[in-house]
Amino acid sequence: MSKERKSKTETGNFFEDFTVGQAFRHATPRTLTEADAALNIGLYGSRFAINSSDVFAQALGLPRAPLDDMAVFHVVIGKTVSDISVNAVANLGYAEFRWGVPVFPGDTLSVSSKVLGLRENSNKQSGVVWVRSTGVNQRAEMVLDYVRWVMVHKRDHAAEVGAPVVPKPAPSVAPADLIVPSMSMLSYDDEAAGSPHRWEDYEAGEKIDHVSGITLEDSDHMFSTRLYQNTARVHFDAHAGKSTRFGRRLAYGGHVISLARALSFNGLANGFRVAAINGGSHVGPTFGGDTIYAWSEILEKASLPGRSDIGALRVRTIAAKDHPCSDFPGKGADGKYHPAVVLDLDYWLLMPRR
Repeated sequence: MSKERKSKTETGNFFEDFTVGQAFRHATPRTLTEADAALNIGLYGSRFAINSSDVFAQALGLPRAPLDDMAVFHVVIGKTVSDISVNAVANLGYAEFRWGVPVFPGDTLSVSSKVLGLRENSNKQSGVVWVRSTGVNQRAEMVLDYVRWVMVHKRDHAAEVGAPVVPKPAPSVAPADLIVPSMSMLSYDDEAAGSPHRWEDYEAGEKIDHVSGITLEDSDHMFSTRLYQNTARVHFDAHAGKSTRFGRRLAYGGHVISLARALSFNGLANGFRVAAINGGSHVGPTFGGDTIYAWSEILEKASLPGRSDIGALRVRTIAAKDHPCSDFPGKGADGKYHPAVVLDLDYWLLMPRR
């Protein structure tokens, strides 16, 4: 009698495999090391002093330089891909991101997710999946908690799915809900940080052209997807990419976010920590060979409860490809984005006060 053979490999979840309330404990916890900190600089060119110097960080009361906030972002999102977005068409947006305790070399991160909502697209070929994901360290302390939504292919275009459930994430994270690490700005060194401009020097409505551009090579975003164990086919499979509407693989959106954050050093060097992302979207596709530029607008300034040494800036950073940002490309009067715009990110940045 022949026995039925069952595959030991996984194809990942397609849209019709998800249900609202479904929970995932994602595989492969990741221990971060000094090598991860160095590779993050090598990939994106980030120059923020607190992530670069143990001496600088220790002067603020931290045990050593923490990992870059965006490196934590990449690791946590990378853990979710095999269950949530391995069959993605594209990542669409972010909301309610909050960073928790700082992550240091030697910390091990684990991630879990819960499906919040589902909506099939009108073409019946894909649908949007909303999830809340939470990353914790080895002490079960939250390091990152967020909502994101991603468009996922259907396996069977004819498969029936349930009625849409569309969550409504909060439009922003309240300043009082920002998590501020246990540290003091009394010994903050502006010269070492690279800028004399502190919280008081910024005004709502101010726009900052970050001037420089960084060309994203195929080898760069391929390395970052492997480094962060991001297995989404749309990013790493060039052969499969030929059959997509773009005809090529799509650069990992988080790579563009990190490039924009690194570019923002020129103008926001004392923004020592990304505390939250209120919302964000990948407006257009990015590919190897594109040169990324960025500009930022200060949307709001906020004092923080019990902290006279640290304030928060609400910042909107726009990234554009192959288009310098001296003309501040964004949305026009018709509500449409300038064709060069690839990223629109609204976030809270912590900055020392005088």
